[in-house]
Amino acid sequence: AHAVRADVSQPADVERLFDEAARRGPVTAVINNAAITGDLIGPLVDVPSGTVQRVCDVNIAGLIYMCQEAVRRLSLDSGGPGGSIINISSTATKAGSPGTWVHYAATKGAVDVLTVGLAAEVAKQGIRVNAVAPGSTNTGLHAAAGMPDRVERLNPTIPMGRGAEPEEIAAAVTWLMSDDAGYITGAVLPVSGGR
Repeated sequence: AHAVRADVSQPADVERLFDEAARRGPVTAVINNAAITGDLIGPLVDVPSGTVQRVCDVNIAGLIYMCQEAVRRLSLDSGGPGGSIINISSTATKAGSPGTWVHYAATKGAVDVLTVGLAAEVAKQGIRVNAVAPGSTNTGLHAAAGMPDRVERLNPTIPMGRGAEPEEIAAAVTWLMSDDAGYITGAVLPVSGGR
């Protein structure tokens, strides 16, 4: 693995990220998982305009820039190898995250729409585009936002009775990138324990 520091909301950083990756071998898959919630938990009316702008810059514009560059590099039409783009959505698109992160949930709705539209647009260029929509997951996201027990509090609302582990989300991403999912494009796969 090789880490490259980049801000996906900056097109020049996105191009540099792809250049760095290409120096280490052909790029055949792109996983778009960069996203932020902002530094406020609460109702939408209280979210400062600067937070709204930054969340949209990273979660929507950054996703678009990454997908644009991925298509440029992967498309059979431009001499690329074809491949797979996996966007990370969220089951927050169903409930809307009222009282916590409505602005974040709205950006994840944009992920779903982009996934479906781009999948149809680039299918004949040898590129599959899908999304994984995690439910409540045991990561540091909630603790960093000041809600370290949020996953635990949501467990009773999840049919499987627990939050996901990051490895379970990664397994879904890996499967969608594999040849076993070779006829799947435009899908948004919930990995949510049934919620």
